[in-house]
Amino acid sequence: MAKMNMLQAINSALMAEMETDKSMLVFGEDVGHFGGVFRATSGLQEKFGKQRCFNTPLTEQGIAGFANGLASSGITTVAEIQFADYIFPAFDQLVNETAKFRYRSGAQFDVGGLTLRTPYGGGIAGGHYHSQSPEAYFTHTAGLKVVIPRDPYQAKGLLLASIRDKNPVIFFEPKRLYRASVGEVPSDDYEIEIGKADVMQQGSDITLLAWGAQMEILQHAADLAAKEGVSSEIIDLRTLAPWDVDTVAASVKKTGRLLINHEAPLTGGFAGEIAATIQEECFLSLESPIARVCGLDTPYPLNHEKEYMPDALKTFEAIMASVKF
Repeated sequence: MAKMNMLQAINSALMAEMETDKSMLVFGEDVGHFGGVFRATSGLQEKFGKQRCFNTPLTEQGIAGFANGLASSGITTVAEIQFADYIFPAFDQLVNETAKFRYRSGAQFDVGGLTLRTPYGGGIAGGHYHSQSPEAYFTHTAGLKVVIPRDPYQAKGLLLASIRDKNPVIFFEPKRLYRASVGEVPSDDYEIEIGKADVMQQGSDITLLAWGAQMEILQHAADLAAKEGVSSEIIDLRTLAPWDVDTVAASVKKTGRLLINHEAPLTGGFAGEIAATIQEECFLSLESPIARVCGLDTPYPLNHEKEYMPDALKTFEAIMASVKF
């Protein structure tokens, strides 16, 4: 075991897999000798050479298209979009090509060796072009897996599993935690199952569900609620596509209540999909309406970031309202 922050854990996963898989390529804007804007790819070019870790032109559509071409040739491909906010120029390639490649070829060809990494979310005073959480857009598209880690241990295990998965994966990394989250991470190889949620804390009164950086928000809110005698079950979804309906439903049938927290705006956010599914699965077990504590339906505001964020106090208030309904 070694103490790492999330960036170091991601770098460790990339380094380990490049050593094992000699076909693996890593590329994106400034990922070469510069190590990327956050330094997640530091040392890869020095160790594996410019042929295997290299910079691309500043064109997200080109990065995704190039990644599709390489992956369709059987090459393990890890591409980086520098900020998730910049993923939109690549949207056509990802949803119309990456996601549908296997389907439209009748399974003769695929781009299953493609993993696309990108930092998402706010909390770093990045303003409206460096703080967005666009994960829900991609959960709407069959053929893509969407994975989001919450800490260094999860980041390494989930990234290794994503790279080795036989389907294309979009791997969203909570940039607010890159250096803030530190923990013990195995130095050797391990994977965390994609599509399986993690029950972080057992409880009896309400189920709290989130992913990524919002997990520490949920924990803080649950600690506040515990002082009021409320027992919270906390679940990290980890994978949004496919998401673990069974684990969440089993928890809600036990607690009778569900609160979903995410940083993305409320309207069209993935919490709506979860709420719809869980009310179908658990209707007779629900003691109160399913609650959503989310970002606002506005552009991400630089000057009002604190007001925008679905923080622990907003979450705590929603917990108490649900329990007292």
